[in-house]
Amino acid sequence: MATPESFFRLTRMLHYRSIESCVLQSSWITIGSFDGIHRGHQYLISKMVEDARKNQVPAVIITFSPHPSVFLQKINTPFYLTSLDEKLGYLEELGVDYVFTLDFNHELASMRAQEFISLLSQYLGLRSLWVGQGFALGKNREGNIPFLQTLGEQLHYELQVVEPLQMDGYKISSSLIRKLIAEGNVHSVKPILGRHYSIRGKVVPGDHRGRLLGIPTANLQTTSQRLLPANGIYATRTVVDGITYDSVTNVGIRPTFSTTNPVPIIESYILDFDRDIYNKTIDVVFIEFLRPEERYSELQALLNQIELDIQKTREVLKHEP
Repeated sequence: MATPESFFRLTRMLHYRSIESCVLQSSWITIGSFDGIHRGHQYLISKMVEDARKNQVPAVIITFSPHPSVFLQKINTPFYLTSLDEKLGYLEELGVDYVFTLDFNHELASMRAQEFISLLSQYLGLRSLWVGQGFALGKNREGNIPFLQTLGEQLHYELQVVEPLQMDGYKISSSLIRKLIAEGNVHSVKPILGRHYSIRGKVVPGDHRGRLLGIPTANLQTTSQRLLPANGIYATRTVVDGITYDSVTNVGIRPTFSTTNPVPIIESYILDFDRDIYNKTIDVVFIEFLRPEERYSELQALLNQIELDIQKTREVLKHEP
């Protein structure tokens, strides 16, 4: 069990899977699923981190896996905007010092709000709790803002309620981002996410058809619940070993070659690139939707269209920072 005696800015963020794994003397804490780490999340977390720095205490995130909605609503369809690995990377970039990813199960879902907050106070030295408007936690969501305000007087922490970040009059939310991505509207999510939507995964062998056609693709392995953009062809960038390359990416079932309806796959043709990257973890960054998937009766027609896709991608990415 880690027991820091005093706090100084950590060179690397620390990640734990239980509250009891670490003892802190005092901390600033925010709680949430934070799927996507969109601009609303970034705004809340950044304000907490900034205030924690001023007070020379660690900034702490309490998050959950699986997502509470996935667990409680028994969702088994694509849902997640970020993997845990991606989420941790974004949180570290925001300057967070500690992340506690808790297993969201029946025990945690039925825990009373006071019991949960008391654990944060006992182990993590909770002194400042940062939440958004409408926040609630605990069994039956009893731990709302008035409840947490009163509890703070008892447990000696301050409650900081942050106004929601809005864009063009609407509230930024993960559900809005999911809707846009599912529609293939990847360009519109950039101002909401604060970045282009990307998916991280391992490169796995495919059927090698692309290589035989002179267009080798990197086939990305993802989890079944990772939200993919709508089927279609996209101008993308692909990050390999920290280096970013222009690419054309197909999301879908490849109707020219498939006679059934398999699970959609992601395959990226990385432009001006010729390396074996099997088993490497890469990021595919979705910049703009180019066209829907189509079925071609002749192979040459498909090859001609792919060449047009490559030309269009080069043009799109030339103007994209």
